[in-house]
Amino acid sequence: MDGKDKTNIIVEKSDQMEANEAITLEELRTEMRSVCQSKAEEFHLLGYEHVTADEIWDCVASRYKNAVPALHQLVNDILSLKATVFMNWMTMRIYRGEFE
Repeated sequence: MDGKDKTNIIVEKSDQMEANEAITLEELRTEMRSVCQSKAEEFHLLGYEHVTADEIWDCVASRYKNAVPALHQLVNDILSLKATVFMNWMTMRIYRGEFE
């Protein structure tokens, strides 16, 4: 078996695992908790002291109402979230009366 065959087997197994393991956004919330906490701490350094990891998650997850994104896309969206985008999202929540 050459290296090419091994790669194909790994890819096939990975595809089978993904098909069998449908994950929901709520399950991803627990997995992404530390990434969201890191982003919230970054916002604290920028002066937004009241931002929480749950709010970061809610902001990013609001983009994905119909489908669950790939894990790498989700991590990228969290880590690249800008304070202005987050604040616009918070403002819209307040206007809609969704703020808790």
